[in-house]
Amino acid sequence: MKPETIVKAVLDTNIYISAFLFPGGPPAEIYLLAVRRKFQLCSSPAIMAEVANKLRVKFQVDECDIVDLLKQIARIAAIIKPKNKINLLTDEPDNRVLECAVELKANLIVSGDHHLLNLKELQKIRIIRAADFRHIFPGIDQGYF
Repeated sequence: MKPETIVKAVLDTNIYISAFLFPGGPPAEIYLLAVRRKFQLCSSPAIMAEVANKLRVKFQVDECDIVDLLKQIARIAAIIKPKNKINLLTDEPDNRVLECAVELKANLIVSGDHHLLNLKELQKIRIIRAADFRHIFPGIDQGYF
């Protein structure tokens, strides 16, 4: 990838959840890089709805906090509603992540989900763990990681 190329990345739900609920780890660092516009964060209404649902149901996060988090994502991310459906994986939310990445021609998907990680790549879009983000793009923010 050329140095002047802006990296476009789609974060899976588990990365958002980890970033918001467990600060200090690689997911939080990646999200902060997106906030600082070091790469283009890409998302979709389906991904955002899944984040909200998981925060609400699994983690009992207050609704006002969920709304604030979604607004923050919406301010920094390119949000699209994909036109084409992908039914490659049995877990529907994983397919929504793939659809978003393909539609926006992302460079990467960052996930902790083994179903996605096992793909390794889809249409030249690399699928990586949060911990690998810094190794693939070590110059994205010198000294931060």
